[in-house]
Amino acid sequence: MKILKVLYVLIIMVGLSSMIHAQESQKTVAINIDLNSEVGPMKPIWAWWGYDEPNYTYMKDGKKLLSEISSLSPVPVYVRAHSLLVTGEGTHGLKWGSTNAYTEDKKGRPVYDWTIVDRIFDTYVERGMKPFAQIGFMPQALSSKPEPYRHYWYPGAPYEEIYTGWAYPPSDYKKWAELIYQWVLHCVKRYGKQEVESWYWEVWNEPNIGYWQGTMEEYFMLYDYSVDAVRRALPTAKVGGPETTGPGWDKAADWLTSFLEHIRDDKSYATGKRGIPLDFITFHAKGSPKLVDNRVQMNLGTQLRDISKGFEIVSSFPEFKDLPIIIGESDPEGCAACSVADYPQNDYRNGTMYASYTSAAFARKYQLADHYGVNLLGAVTWGFEFEDQPWFAGFRDMATNGVDKPVLNVFRMFGMMEGQRVEVVQDNLAYDFLEVRDQSVRGEQDVNAIAARSERGATVMIWNYHDHDNLMMPASSVEVLLSGVPKGRLLIHHYRVDQENSNSYTLWKEMGEPQNPSESQIAALEKAGQLELLEVPKWRLVEDNQLRLSFKLPVQGISLLRLEWE
Repeated sequence: MKILKVLYVLIIMVGLSSMIHAQESQKTVAINIDLNSEVGPMKPIWAWWGYDEPNYTYMKDGKKLLSEISSLSPVPVYVRAHSLLVTGEGTHGLKWGSTNAYTEDKKGRPVYDWTIVDRIFDTYVERGMKPFAQIGFMPQALSSKPEPYRHYWYPGAPYEEIYTGWAYPPSDYKKWAELIYQWVLHCVKRYGKQEVESWYWEVWNEPNIGYWQGTMEEYFMLYDYSVDAVRRALPTAKVGGPETTGPGWDKAADWLTSFLEHIRDDKSYATGKRGIPLDFITFHAKGSPKLVDNRVQMNLGTQLRDISKGFEIVSSFPEFKDLPIIIGESDPEGCAACSVADYPQNDYRNGTMYASYTSAAFARKYQLADHYGVNLLGAVTWGFEFEDQPWFAGFRDMATNGVDKPVLNVFRMFGMMEGQRVEVVQDNLAYDFLEVRDQSVRGEQDVNAIAARSERGATVMIWNYHDHDNLMMPASSVEVLLSGVPKGRLLIHHYRVDQENSNSYTLWKEMGEPQNPSESQIAALEKAGQLELLEVPKWRLVEDNQLRLSFKLPVQGISLLRLEWE
């Protein structure tokens, strides 16, 4: 028995030695950053959020999360929600919401009630946020197929069950246009002309699939009547569309192209005149995770190909190339309300895989926009919160029961990045942005960075991402060399999101995954959900305009270096 125990210990030691050797033999990733080499503005393209269930907006955890999202951003955050015109008494459910903004009396005359819509928009405006106001969906009294209307979808049910009467064209386009006209007039009266001028008004959502139970031409008619109504109420309002699904799908690409051709070439269905208003262009971009050998495998490349194709289409129209582009939903996959229990491929959502994916994805969005020379204004993260659901149920959300998930801390990092993006160069680059687009991250780990310089400092975000959720991959040795640093003293803050830092999910698992945590446990989880420093801030003296920093970065980890100089 003693011999067997000795052999067992030796085997363990050899295994540990091999793991240590593998980690030690990892090549050092050298990241060189020239703070004097600007590549473009660090636009807050990340400061956009959206969700299906509008009535969560003013509920307890919804208001808390909106406050946190607002506070992490130095600029107003834009919020996009579905179902702002859907008939119902403010009832909510997964992929459902209602406002009862429009009904009709017994004689078929319009009855407008803005109470619930106002409550939603008030919640945004009170927090310094702004509506990315979605014109949709169809009120029951205007639907050309009003029954069935209310759906009761649940995770695991066929997705097509959601497409009920709210998804149909109006029975009367003039009544529809009057509804939109009255809505915008009401908003101007309530919030003021200057405030509403800063909003974006968009027409519908994903009209190329089941969200629109009409033809392409009927959508063009809906768009024309809608934007004409908005502009009649507020001539300076910003209007756009078409919010089609990912252009990486050829049918979605055809829809986006046909829409832009309609705007360019056709007369308006509403006015009979050319010059249909279009102030911004929208489409969606999604990845495609799946299970491989019972492990989650992400597909960042799929999402980037959607973005790339959308940019390519827009840039092919000289008339529209400089218009702002808003990626109206930009996520690792398509269904925020599809929990892990029924969709195990979504098991990336609670921890650092979602966080590191997000940092790697947003950095490549900037690069793709530079590559195509387009004006990327925003990329909407379609992930909010779900009221009264189990803890860490695996919805695509930013928080669970009021506790922030690791992914929200990546946005806190982005909120510290401002000024001008500067050049990032690697001597031993595993992937450039085009390789990630074309191949995703299947071989080596994707260790890279995005950096920005402002007047009084600089920020560098570094991630260690892989499409596989294999946390046994070794940590990477990272060496950051910054040139163009002003001489003198500077203060360094090093923030970290990984398995041990800024991670409420790890703590919840250590607690035994409680579904009824105590008050003290909730307080501890809330604290763990905030962004943490990896180490105490440090002063350094720079004498030769260069600064070298070295550290280990675990797989699926993200670091933010924040430099402040005197």
